[in-house]
Amino acid sequence: MFADVTLARRIERAEAAMSTAMVAALGRRAGGGVFVEPVGEGYAICGGPGSPFNKIIGSGLEGESIDEAALDRAERMFQERGAGTRAEVCVLANPLVFDTFHRRGYRFETVEHVLGMALPPAFAADARERQAAVVSAVKSDDAVRVWMDVLVGGFAAPDVTATGVTGESFPEDILRDAFSAYDGVEGFHRYLARIGGDVAGGAGMYVGQGIGILCGAATLPTFRSRGVQGALLSRRLEDAAAGGCDLAVVTTAPGSRSQQNAHRHGFSLLYARAVLTRQA
Repeated sequence: MFADVTLARRIERAEAAMSTAMVAALGRRAGGGVFVEPVGEGYAICGGPGSPFNKIIGSGLEGESIDEAALDRAERMFQERGAGTRAEVCVLANPLVFDTFHRRGYRFETVEHVLGMALPPAFAADARERQAAVVSAVKSDDAVRVWMDVLVGGFAAPDVTATGVTGESFPEDILRDAFSAYDGVEGFHRYLARIGGDVAGGAGMYVGQGIGILCGAATLPTFRSRGVQGALLSRRLEDAAAGGCDLAVVTTAPGSRSQQNAHRHGFSLLYARAVLTRQA
């Protein structure tokens, strides 16, 4: 696949819709401390102190500039909560957008890779993927708790790349709070993978605007390198295609096993996001 600005804008809007829906769910449960504030075509969102949802997402593709008045409001709202500002900006944005962030005191922190795969009307996984692990959709409350335990356990022991880049890491209580934000979000699906009857890994997928966004995938350390992520990936691609999606996307740390696994299953690197941060 090849990503132009039009495709990137479509993906960024879908990602922003997913994040804002989850923060709204957090707000309904937790009350104060969260917000969703428009910034250009995207949003500044806050899920509470230390939340992985705290960021500006989906902005920067509007043209030659970004709404600085909206940035002022967003930065002030983060500042009032004792937090700095994190902006995830597509590298296809106009260079003047990055000049604006630089002038406002943002520094480059890292990059994220956005990978994509065009989906046919019916996607069929390789039989070997099915044999590696048994993947089931999570429906019951008990299964949701198991799913959360698996993801927390998997993210607590991240893989390390040659460059040391593994993605963000958060305390267990913050992760549990973030994963609970998926409750009640329309279009979000949970999955568990088992090997020999034992829970080995879990993952999630958000379906919106014709895109299946693969997210929240983790394998327990004792089950790694046994095809768990491949089985979870294949099941989600099948469900995305069956649900009418023509595109699947996944965001990974550069050079990570997650990126390698996605490439092996047919994903292509579409573009990167620059992660820019401004201290409180």
